[in-house]
Amino acid sequence: MSDTPPIVLSFAASDPTGGNGIQADTLTIASLGGHPLSVVTCITVQDTVGVESVYKLEAEWIADQARTLLEDMAVTAFKIGMVGSVEGVAAIAEIVADYPDVPLIIDPCLASRRGDELADDEVVDAINEMLIPQATLVVVNLLEARRLLRDRLDEEESDDEDDEDALETMSIDDLAAGLLSMGAEYVLITGTMDPTNEVINRLYQDQEGKVLETAWQRLPHTYHGASATLSAGIATGLANGMMMREAVLDAQDYTWQALSEAYRLGMGSHVPDRLYWAMQDDEAEASSEVMDDSRDESSTLQ
Repeated sequence: MSDTPPIVLSFAASDPTGGNGIQADTLTIASLGGHPLSVVTCITVQDTVGVESVYKLEAEWIADQARTLLEDMAVTAFKIGMVGSVEGVAAIAEIVADYPDVPLIIDPCLASRRGDELADDEVVDAINEMLIPQATLVVVNLLEARRLLRDRLDEEESDDEDDEDALETMSIDDLAAGLLSMGAEYVLITGTMDPTNEVINRLYQDQEGKVLETAWQRLPHTYHGASATLSAGIATGLANGMMMREAVLDAQDYTWQALSEAYRLGMGSHVPDRLYWAMQDDEAEASSEVMDDSRDESSTLQ
């Protein structure tokens, strides 16, 4: 058995709130037993309400961060979040192409929950062309799935004026099939944006169709960093040697628990408690100590 934890390398933006981006990935990976490595793609000005501005790092800086780490350490999974620029996408695509046996999880982060656009059409096109064909798993909600496929329709220069309406009414199965046709091995479409009592997540595999469907109680708040938690959790599960289905199930359970213990730090969305288990362990230990003290006192009275 190795003396070191599996190493997961995250490409993402820095989020000063700690709710999303690199900070969310770092907490999640470490919480689930991995060692997090970070490549910053953008620096953001944001709070728990929304993103105010984004500074996109030059592609050379992104590549230098990653190459330096990869020359020193053996990475067992890649996770890609917000990139921000076409040049950044190209740099990352070139890097991960050198490691075809390392699982690649893509959580494209195209917009904030408030609706702040984080990727323009050129960046979406670059993700479709350069990253998704290399992906082991793409994690998206319905809005992101439609945005990625809308870009593909635009690229094909379809003359059908009803394409926009067709996307809105397209079944989840068909959306997944469209994303798989771009080259991804698996696609996970989450139900976080659906107006349903339960959050229904569906995992699809190329050639096999839907291979897993799970339903989770919808929690009462909005959350900052739920998708990052889920995708980083899956990456860590794969790095730990889990098969895809097991990693997706394990990460969903972890994410739901983190969201159920979320706290509201500011005026916006709640932030997942990715170390919820530590508090539970402390409470269990305290309870055990009380029970031990009670036994000692009972023994003395006898």
